Amino acid sequence: MPPARPKGPNLALRRLRAGFKPSRGQAIVAVVLALVACTAVVQVRVNRADDGYQNARREDLIAILDGLNQNNRRLESEITELEERKNTLSSSADKAQTAREQAEQQVRTLGILAGTLPAQGPGVRITLNDPEGKMTSGNLLDAIEELRDAGAEAIQINGTVRVVASTDLIDDAPGVRVDGQKVTSPYVIEAIGESHNLAEAANFPGGLVSEVTGPQIGGTAEVTELRQVQITALHAPEEHRYARPAPSPTK
Repeated sequence: MPPARPKGPNLALRRLRAGFKPSRGQAIVAVVLALVACTAVVQVRVNRADDGYQNARREDLIAILDGLNQNNRRLESEITELEERKNTLSSSADKAQTAREQAEQQVRTLGILAGTLPAQGPGVRITLNDPEGKMTSGNLLDAIEELRDAGAEAIQINGTVRVVASTDLIDDAPGVRVDGQKVTSPYVIEAIGESHNLAEAANFPGGLVSEVTGPQIGGTAEVTELRQVQITALHAPEEHRYARPAPSPTK
């Protein structure tokens, strides 16, 4: 049987290792001591700074205060300048946005007047039946002029022809040729505007309805006021050969 190994050195080594391994309580104490040391260092620095100001001469303190006031005024001036610049940029952006919106609105308005954009709104639908084919371009022109006088802002005929300032009407029996497109009975005239005024203009004695239903034509007329009229026919403007925009007059 082999002889037992001595336990003395191993026991001493374990005790030495245990002595170097800190316990939980020792770790907490170490952290607390570190915090106390940091606090003491900060306090010493603050005290030194206070001692520096306390030991400074009155002239030095006044100079330091003046320097701080100057820096403060400079910063306030820079802040004011930046705020003014911001307000200027915001104002310029707002003006540019307003001008852009006004220009877009003007383009839409001109597009509706020129017939290059579709339009919708309240108005009337007038259906004219001419069974004997007696309606002429003059009758349709009278109808258009009456509606315009009553405030019509957009007009189309039979859903295919947009009526604009340059629209021409030519007799082409049976029917009428409007801007080169032939339209025949029933003539459906749709107009956007104040619906009651437009209807009154069409029904006025001696006006459109009287003319169509009279013995000269012998047709029928139906006027319907609508809350919503859709005008989808578009006019393709021709390029002007001679007319050019004139420069704006100088003030």
